[in-house]
Amino acid sequence: MLTIKIAGPGCRNCHELERRVKTVLETMRCEATLLKLTDFKDIAAAGVMTTPGLIVNDEVISQGKVPDEAAITKWLKDAGAER
Repeated sequence: MLTIKIAGPGCRNCHELERRVKTVLETMRCEATLLKLTDFKDIAAAGVMTTPGLIVNDEVISQGKVPDEAAITKWLKDAGAER
């Protein structure tokens, strides 16, 4: 099972990234643990320097933008998401 973290203080883009990740997970019918990092110390410790950040299995996949659902789908598949 994947562990996915959304890193950000709760801004509009952070919420949009979370929404897109949830949509992709539902579409893929994939189970994952979805966590939110909102404390800047935790965000920086995770390796994210610009928010929003997307972390999959403790690897920073994206930061500073809201990727589209196609990119998120590819990244989750590459990380071993159940199909």
